[in-house]
Amino acid sequence: METFDLDLLRTLVTIADCETFGAAAVKLDRTQSAVTQQMQRLEEQLGLNLFERQGRNKQLSRHGDKLLEYARQLLALNDEALRVMREGDLTGSLRIGAPHDVADTLLPGLLSHIARASPALRLEIHVGRSPFLMESLRRGEIDLTLSTREDSALDGFPLRTSPTIWVCAADFAYERGAPVPLILADEPSLFRRLALDALKESGVPWRAAYLAPSLIGIKAAIRAGLGVTARSIDLLGADMRVLGDKDGLPRLPDVTYYLWARPNAVNPVARQVFLMLKATLQRGLGAG
Repeated sequence: METFDLDLLRTLVTIADCETFGAAAVKLDRTQSAVTQQMQRLEEQLGLNLFERQGRNKQLSRHGDKLLEYARQLLALNDEALRVMREGDLTGSLRIGAPHDVADTLLPGLLSHIARASPALRLEIHVGRSPFLMESLRRGEIDLTLSTREDSALDGFPLRTSPTIWVCAADFAYERGAPVPLILADEPSLFRRLALDALKESGVPWRAAYLAPSLIGIKAAIRAGLGVTARSIDLLGADMRVLGDKDGLPRLPDVTYYLWARPNAVNPVARQVFLMLKATLQRGLGAG
């Protein structure tokens, strides 16, 4: 069975990231003709056109886009395997924080990467609210955290951008035009701010129907039919529904989840794992 040449796949990914053959050639320290020849070899191997001309430039074809997905995954796995074999397994403990809303969606994949690369590492999971996790990270109480918050004093990179939606119970009767009965988190809360800003900007009236200090309380209030809340789509369950334009509610901005680490972490394992995840996930997910 034929196998892919990883060097050719790496060139393909570089072209996609740099957007032109010329820029990719500069980054790879090769001539543009050498880069072109590599892609011709890859197309000959597959018997498919990976690029199509648009004006003066070449863009990935639908076959090229599909191969690009696999190329990122194969290169990420290759690079992770090389790192593990060269550096050996990490030992010790690592404390990771995650907000409640992505603790069972985004966090498991992250933990899987860490466990596969360093099975001897002991993991401690801290689930809480995003702003408080960031405070714990700054104080050194945890080593890494997922968060929607941003802090230029920390090292971080984006993991995923998720839509923010208006959520209510599946059987909740919402009356368009009436003040929106809001289920709100207490301060500080990104989703509270996004909801109130959007309603104010669009001139939609609202009232505070329920205030909760945790996501568990917010979920309970939604299921009890107490009102509407703004949250990441990760919260949506089978017993809930989404409200939107047809209900007279404004569009909400997307939110980005980041992985953060302290630049001068005392725990040396934290830095190694952070850099490993950054290299693996940014390449494997196309840098967001």
